[in-house]
Amino acid sequence: MDGILLIDKPQGLTSHDVVARVRRLLRTRRVGHTGTLDPMATGVLPVAVGQATRLVEFIMAGEKTYHATMKLGVITDTQDAEGQVVERRAVEPHCLEQLPEVLPRFTGDIEQIPPMYSAIKRNGVALHRLARQGVDVDRPPRAVHIARIEILRTGEDEAELEVTCAKGTYIRTLVHDIGETLGPGAHLTRLCRTRSGSFNLAQCIALDDVDEGILPGESPAFLTPIEAMRDYSRLEIVSEAAGRLADGVPPSLDQVVGKEDFAQGDVVALTDDERLLAVARFDPTRQKEKRGDFELLKVFNVFS
Repeated sequence: MDGILLIDKPQGLTSHDVVARVRRLLRTRRVGHTGTLDPMATGVLPVAVGQATRLVEFIMAGEKTYHATMKLGVITDTQDAEGQVVERRAVEPHCLEQLPEVLPRFTGDIEQIPPMYSAIKRNGVALHRLARQGVDVDRPPRAVHIARIEILRTGEDEAELEVTCAKGTYIRTLVHDIGETLGPGAHLTRLCRTRSGSFNLAQCIALDDVDEGILPGESPAFLTPIEAMRDYSRLEIVSEAAGRLADGVPPSLDQVVGKEDFAQGDVVALTDDERLLAVARFDPTRQKEKRGDFELLKVFNVFS
């Protein structure tokens, strides 16, 4: 059983909890998720099963979209509603009227200081473990990219935002930083991931609806590996080249059937008769190998 299962993660479970549940339900150990959601968060969580676990790094690479609700005037140690309140500040009337002027500062390429309550490791120890011991360590800022922030709704002391960003972005840190810029501070009270790459919430199923009878390709929520790679150019290669992939021999450009729109450096899916054979990077000028026009990143036992 190989594929990507699209789960609408329920509130209160970690991403690892979801993986553990899927392992039990599908009776297989080879399961992994494609992007962590905090226990408070809900929404799109692609879960890889079987050989599709080798596709995780490619599926994680896509942009994410979130619906986030922030509450002004309350700051927590986790930057969300699950943490302990560390400070309360007054919220001036009409404070949120400044939001349209403030948000452009947080779009494009920006830097974030990761929260202490995170899975990032320092000397092999996750920061959240240190935080629970009362230890606070310096965290170097990390570059992230936020493509868009849209205001969906505002109230007296809260706002709902839609954020589209690259992987690695902490939405609770974004909310915290916006609150600091506005003045009264803020924390995240609700979060739903509505899109991950081209996978959206409407395609997902509830975790309770997963059972051992669900199969890749037979449910809109359980994609075959080749369907899961739909965000990448799909290149059909001739049978001779397909047969040589198992020996680690990448195809040449003239062995691609029908040239799709791709450029040097692009990651592509190499296929043969609706089967995903390999994931490769188009790089005809590389020096490492003298043969072929692609750098092989992953080669699979054949699956459809």
